[in-house]
Amino acid sequence: MPNAKWSNPVEVGFEHTGSQVVLGPFDALICLMDTWPDLRGPRYVAARSFCRAAIDGRKSPEEAREVFIAAAQEAKLQAH
Repeated sequence: MPNAKWSNPVEVGFEHTGSQVVLGPFDALICLMDTWPDLRGPRYVAARSFCRAAIDGRKSPEEAREVFIAAAQEAKLQAH
């Protein structure tokens, strides 16, 4: 489900590039790979895994959303 969208998009604030609206698991995966700061802990790894699983249909998009928000909190990013 590469085009799956979340019921509520997540806006993530980055220090140098401003905020980015993430609409679903595919957008989140791009964000994690291209924009994420160097602080990449276990929640970051889990978010990448959950987003890939949601794209493949093995996890729900909403499960990936929750893990993505946890990764943002772990990286000290504003996410809402």
